[in-house]
Formats: sequence, structure tokens, C-alpha cells
Amino acid sequence: MTVDNNASLKEEILRLKKEKHAVIMAHYYVPAEVQEVADHIGDSLALAQIAQKVEEPVIVLCGVGFMGETAKILCPDKTVLIPDPQAGCSLADSCPAGEFRKFVEEHPGHTVVSYVNTSAEVKALSDVLVTSSNALKIVDSFPADEKIIFGPDRNLGSYIAAETGRDLLVWDGACHVHERFSLEGILNLKKEHPQAKLLVHPECPRPVVLVADSVGSTAALLEFAVKSDASEFIVATEPGILYEMRRRAPDKTFIPAPPETSEGNVGCSCNDCSFMKLNTLRKLRDCLAAGAPEVTVDPDTAAAAIRPIQRMLDLSK
Repeated sequence: MTVDNNASLKEEILRLKKEKHAVIMAHYYVPAEVQEVADHIGDSLALAQIAQKVEEPVIVLCGVGFMGETAKILCPDKTVLIPDPQAGCSLADSCPAGEFRKFVEEHPGHTVVSYVNTSAEVKALSDVLVTSSNALKIVDSFPADEKIIFGPDRNLGSYIAAETGRDLLVWDGACHVHERFSLEGILNLKKEHPQAKLLVHPECPRPVVLVADSVGSTAALLEFAVKSDASEFIVATEPGILYEMRRRAPDKTFIPAPPETSEGNVGCSCNDCSFMKLNTLRKLRDCLAAGAPEVTVDPDTAAAAIRPIQRMLDLSK
């Protein structure tokens, strides 16, 4: 797509947004040109918090499916659109609701703490939700002897258990993006850039977390990079965040950590989420023009899911 086409699409998006009384919300991982036209950019927690506050009757959620569902559950009276309904999530897919229900039933007496990266049906089976921004705080808010099921991310669960000393019963799921970062590739980059700080998302495997200079949510890593005295960073999370990092700290250098190939070798220098990259300017324009695809959630599921979502938001204050 040419620069001129991008400019034309952006103008049309802004016109349609005004005409449709819509607000555009985007996750840090969607393409940079989509972030550029968004009214609000954030991680999962921020987008959920923003959704409750916006006044516009139409929310266009540029992210993945579970984010659109969360916005719809929080704002049942608003129209929630998503540019591409095929924008799913490998982590959410790793935790089918039927199997998770059986797992919970097999372990009675446990508080069910689920990551927000889950379907509405899994949220409805949960007692409280967490994001990578607030997971440590929320898990630590329970009594020390609380029996806790944590799902679905095994790497985030491992990180929380190590940081809190809790004995969590963890569902065996993972994010395909964060799971495949190459420890060998990262260590080689550290040798090439000895002054660089390594920023790691807690969805990464434990060996990668252990060599990090800072571990945190997408928003936390962004803040660390902006405020740090360091001038160079290796970033082990989805590289869409580099757009906002470079925008807020233009004098600093940000290097995406490499993934491994299917053969176990270090691959290209990027580790994109193919689902997030389904959000394009053209699809966003078409979505606004048509008022579709619209996100819907079964009312009974939404009624059950709102409680753990709201509990998460209350505990995050």
C-alpha cells in the first residue's frame, strides 16, 4: 500500500468516525498505521478501563476477538465493531471452555483466576480476571493459603508463582508469539549490544524471563523504556509496541528480540502476531462504513462474565 493510499484511507476513516459517532481503540500490537488513527491506544487492561468511560455509542476495537468481547460485556448498550472477525488469539484458543470447565470441576475448592486473554465462556467460569499489568497484585490479594487455579498461560502462571511464592494450579496454555522467543538469539544480541536493557513480557518462557532487566506488561515495559536512563533496549514482546516506544522515546534505540524457527534455529528479527496484523486501515475503513462485523456475546454468558471482569477492574484501582 502506498503512502498516498494510506493518507486517503486515514482521511476517510476520520470522516466516517465522526459521521458514525464512533471511537477507535487499538492495542499496541496492531500495525503502526492503525495506531496512528486510533483515539486510544493501550494494553488489555487500559482498553477495558477506557471502554467503560467513552461516551460514543460505537466502539471500534482494533485488536483481537477477546478484546472485542470484553468491551461488549462491559458496554452492552454500545455497538462494538472489530475490523476482522478472524483476528483470534492463540492463547485463548489453547483454553477451550468445555475442557476448562471440566478442569475446574475436577479441582473443587479453588479460586479460579483467569487471564483476560480468554473467551467470554472461560471468563464466565472464573472468579476474577487478571492482565499482565495487574496479575501479581490480584493474586497477592488473596490469603496465603488460598487454593488457586490459574489459566491459561503457563508462562505467566510460572512467573506469578515465582514472584509471589504461591502454589498455583496452572492450565497448560501459551501465546504462540511469546512462547517462541529464542534465548540463544537474545543472548547473542546482548553480546552485540552490551549496554542494551532486555525488556521481557511475562508470557515468555522462564529461561527468557530470568535474563531480563525488566519484566512486565506491555504498558509497564513501555514506561520502563521511556523513563530509563538507558538508550538502547532489546524488546521481547510483540514488536507492534516498538511504534509507541519510538514515538515516546525517539532518541532511543529499540531492537526486537528474535524468535526461533520451527527447526529450533534463530529466525528473522521479528516475532509478529499474525492475528493482530489482520487489523489494517482498509478493514478499519470498511468496518466503519458498513457498521460490521459487530461483536455479540450471549446474554447469559455476558451476565456471568461481567462479575470477574468488574472484580478485576475494582482490584486494579
